[in-house]
Amino acid sequence: MHEHILIALAGIGLIGITSQWLSWWLKLPAILFLLLGGIVAGPITGWLDPDTLFGDLLFPFVSLAVAVILFEGSLTLRFEQIRGLQKVVINLVSVGVLVTWAVTAIATYLLLDIGWELALLFGAITVVTGPTVIIPMLRTVRPNSRLTHILRWEGIVIDPIGALLAVLVFNFIITGQGSDALGSTLIGFGTILAVGIAMGALPGYLLGLLLRHHLLPEYLHNLTTLILVFAVFVISNSLYHESGLLAVTVMGLWLANMKGVHIHDILSFKESLSLLFISGLFIILAARLDLNALIELGWPALFVLLAIQFIARPLKVLVSTFRSSLNWRERTLLAWIAPRGIVAAAVSALFALRLQQEGMSEAALLVPLTFMVIIGTVVLQSATARLFAVWLGVAEPEPRGFLIIGANPVARLIGQALQEQEFNVLLTDTSWENIRAARMEGLPTYYGNPISAHADQCLDLVGIGRMLALSPVADVNVLAGLRFRREFGSGAIYALQTTQEKDAPEKLKAAEQHRGYLLFGENVTFTKLSSLISQGAAIHDTLLSDDFTFEDFQQKYGKRATPLFAIDPRGRIQAFVADGKMQPEADWTLLSLIEPTEEEKAKVQEEKEK
Repeated sequence: MHEHILIALAGIGLIGITSQWLSWWLKLPAILFLLLGGIVAGPITGWLDPDTLFGDLLFPFVSLAVAVILFEGSLTLRFEQIRGLQKVVINLVSVGVLVTWAVTAIATYLLLDIGWELALLFGAITVVTGPTVIIPMLRTVRPNSRLTHILRWEGIVIDPIGALLAVLVFNFIITGQGSDALGSTLIGFGTILAVGIAMGALPGYLLGLLLRHHLLPEYLHNLTTLILVFAVFVISNSLYHESGLLAVTVMGLWLANMKGVHIHDILSFKESLSLLFISGLFIILAARLDLNALIELGWPALFVLLAIQFIARPLKVLVSTFRSSLNWRERTLLAWIAPRGIVAAAVSALFALRLQQEGMSEAALLVPLTFMVIIGTVVLQSATARLFAVWLGVAEPEPRGFLIIGANPVARLIGQALQEQEFNVLLTDTSWENIRAARMEGLPTYYGNPISAHADQCLDLVGIGRMLALSPVADVNVLAGLRFRREFGSGAIYALQTTQEKDAPEKLKAAEQHRGYLLFGENVTFTKLSSLISQGAAIHDTLLSDDFTFEDFQQKYGKRATPLFAIDPRGRIQAFVADGKMQPEADWTLLSLIEPTEEEKAKVQEEKEK
């Protein structure tokens, strides 16, 4: 028995990580593969039965996991991100919610053979979008920053609001209809708001004070935050039912916007934890799905899905963005993206069970109907949203570009060569003379320290996916590598060593995992490249072929050539690094710094003397 439980838990983990890998490899949202994996493991093969596996712990586990996901999402919400767009976000999570609720409820009542009570409850359940589906989809779609911030804010803030609305409708159904039921529902609404906001703001402020004044050791930051999230969620729910989701969202928002509180390590930990929970939850809830009930819904349910996608969402966006600064292209994409996620699945399962216990047999339709909306919106939008965004011209370019630390002559020459090959570059430096020279050469620049608070807010990294540390100061390169490792990933951090680093003993060098890949070879330093450039060395591009291979190139130029980058026929670029094993082939383009011959040097010297 215990062995079967362990195998099932390990299987859920393997399905989850495989789905995430397929998502990364195929550039599709992971939810598609997670849902497919859960359906195969559950209703199709019968291998996974979550109710038997978890028993009475299933819904408490789901609730705690959703709380962590919402808290992690709210940690990413900073008010300056939506400056000028606050009204749009507020409208989307207020009047927009009412529009979606009304259209969905009316369509459900007219198209399906269910009463008004269940139609209103289903409409309330499906007003949410949620970070579990929005954030992975945004990674794939990559709309512009304004749309990204709006969709992220809407997806995170609307989850507790949607859950709150569903609770109010559920309570209205249970207590009966009439003035007494309406009065108690309104009182419940106010109570949930008061309890949720108070229980989120106070712990968030106290935790912020502990972090700001360093009253917690760093190794306890993540664990303390996690336990506090659990505690806030449980205590808030015990004070008033279903106020916990609002409480953890408010707590995360408070921490994210509290001055002097550094949450990067906490956010990194919570992102990994949320990824684990999202993967597990979708597999578990999909495994509980009754495929026969889903099929029996028939065409009317499909028309409900179409009404949600093509009537409710566009109407919501139209109302919410009225007189906003968004153009019609941005509004169109906003009207297309609204996938439903884990909160809708969890809340529908919970309320269906409770209503069935109250004798409302038709409540069994809630779960398959909700999953049909989840699957339909996720599949439709994930398959089309990126193409739609590109067609509308509101998608960010592929992150092929380079952030270059330094605007000195070495950095400028490399930046120009990359720009000529149609790669985006952005040079940063604290020297105004270097920045001015780079701008005179037509290179995009940022004047300032790339690891400053100002850079965090103002550094435009659209289309940038890698970092080249080309400063003559080793410490600047290392610090920049540490700062942008989380932004680009450890495999996209490169640094050019200085002469002092090369000659220093091992105990004085920065560790390789902090420095990044060593650019252009073990014997290549900033001083060497700077000296070669001052002697007239230039960067040349060379197209390799079957008749002129990389070995032929090396024989022709010998030590006069320092290979820098290689671009394959598909336009993908790789840097030459120390201990690298790259072997450029035919149809690849080499970018190399080639030292002039002695005759060429003599001509340069004569021209200088003239």
